[in-house]
Amino acid sequence: MTTTSGPRPTPLSRRAVLRGVGCAVALPWLEAMAPARARRARDQEPAPPLRLAVLSVPNGVIARGWMPAAEGAGFELPPTLAPLAPFRDDLLVLSGLALDAGRAHGDGPGDHARACASFLTGAHPRKTAGKDLFAGASLDQVAAAALGAHTRLPSLELSCEPARLAGSCDSGYACAYSTTVSWSTPATPLPRESDPRRVFDRLFLQRRPGESAPAWEERMAQRKSVLDWVRADAASLAGRLGAADRAKLAEYQDAVREVERRIERLTADGGLGAGSGAGGGAAGAGARESADAGRFEHVEHGLRARTEALLDLTALAFRADLTRIATVMLANEGSNRSFPELGAPEGHHTLSHHGGDEEKIGKLLAIDRDYVAQLARFLGRLAETQEGGARLLDRALVLYGGGLGDGNAHTHADLPLLLAGRAAGQLAPGRHLRFPRETPACALHLALLARLGVELPSFGDASEPLAGLG
Repeated sequence: MTTTSGPRPTPLSRRAVLRGVGCAVALPWLEAMAPARARRARDQEPAPPLRLAVLSVPNGVIARGWMPAAEGAGFELPPTLAPLAPFRDDLLVLSGLALDAGRAHGDGPGDHARACASFLTGAHPRKTAGKDLFAGASLDQVAAAALGAHTRLPSLELSCEPARLAGSCDSGYACAYSTTVSWSTPATPLPRESDPRRVFDRLFLQRRPGESAPAWEERMAQRKSVLDWVRADAASLAGRLGAADRAKLAEYQDAVREVERRIERLTADGGLGAGSGAGGGAAGAGARESADAGRFEHVEHGLRARTEALLDLTALAFRADLTRIATVMLANEGSNRSFPELGAPEGHHTLSHHGGDEEKIGKLLAIDRDYVAQLARFLGRLAETQEGGARLLDRALVLYGGGLGDGNAHTHADLPLLLAGRAAGQLAPGRHLRFPRETPACALHLALLARLGVELPSFGDASEPLAGLG
């Protein structure tokens, strides 16, 4: 840590890290970093910066549990959104948006694959089970191309279920379409990481110069906490900080260690197995014609803890400014994961074709609410983090939803979409906004990109940004 002693707290660079043997732990925003930020005002970079997180969910929702009855600021949270009660004034619930690129347009079955592939790209994917994939560059990657140079990782792509980039998963659509929402180019779906241990190592650890892969693996197997390796540097830095920053540094170290412990428990309990029976996003009877239709090892144990760990790692990555763009698939599109703890031992996708059966609908309502509870937990992590006199949530854009509206009918209208956060005052949350039916969801993407400083003339089927968010 390069600092100088003196009677006043030492100014720090935002890129300062705690260093140890083979690791570098980035720091959270500290008051001592404010002077350095002021000197960089000419860069026109927000201080602290904005972050974009996208959490995607599969199989649509039951609208009566999701959709608020009233519009504007007077809406009440419906049952599915009830876990978000602590953040009601941080939400924009959006109704009426549609994803036309997810529709068949002559390509026949495959709505789950199209919903996923077009969710952030606004592009109708080419129907193929081979290598000639084609969709479009996604919202997150357009943002990362413009903003990624400011951070060590341009973007972070995570999945709570294993992703498959080979094989066929949905009625002749390649598995890649169902298991990633991030595309760097129209022909390049980005792989997603589902192992929290690998994500943690990517964020905080590095090989020593000249260290071989076997030596690295052996050192990792014998390690304790990454914080043990940076203990001396952390102590040295603490002595140069003011009281408020010392407390913030200690709190941050506690958060890093808590995520480490959670990952250790997952590893010890076998919760980092192959994932769930959801697999590659098999969708419908037609998908079962393929031998590759979602045949992963069925490991339900640890999925909730895996999800919590991945979301906590995302929050830590934002907190330490390791990246400002993250996408997290809470499940692959067409996921057939079961939820026995919710009284839903059947697969999610199987239940989504409920045919009006009230018992199945009741189970789907419980699943929809459970996914929203994961969002609420993530928002809590952002809200509890103070940064530059505000909550990290106040400087965030969090998009939650998916490319299917009604999972039973495979519709791509009235999508379940909401925004959380305030984007440093660029959003006016605490409202339910109802737009005319068939308003392009891509208009929302244009609006989000504009708030991140990325101006585009069009995106997908939208040529104007969605109005009324600010």
